[in-house]
Amino acid sequence: MRVFESIITVTEKDLDELNHVNNIRYVEWVQEIAKQHWLKNASQDTLENYFWVMTNHCIEYKNEAFLNDSIKLKTYIKKYSGATCTRVVQITHNQTNALLAISETKWCLINVQTKRPARITSEITDLFM
Repeated sequence: MRVFESIITVTEKDLDELNHVNNIRYVEWVQEIAKQHWLKNASQDTLENYFWVMTNHCIEYKNEAFLNDSIKLKTYIKKYSGATCTRVVQITHNQTNALLAISETKWCLINVQTKRPARITSEITDLFM
């Protein structure tokens, strides 16, 4: 499996009324890193013919993050089956390595023209495994 990482810094827009990162923001980060991973690895032809939609999302919140914290997002594909894959995203504090949240999401590959699920080909699995 190929792991993709990104580091971000918590800004004021990420905070809720308790002055820690809003839970909704973690969900957005999960979507953003999945998209970055796809765009980084997929060929232009693949990008023109397929896109992913999230069909199931489970996230566990473990610790808080605060303004100016450096956050590491790490993602990889756990498994493939037919037209779907399961993606894991681990969100940690970059300095302390404390686990902030962990997510498992199920994604479905969609054909751009038909807007219907498309079987994941070996060409696509090779991008991430």
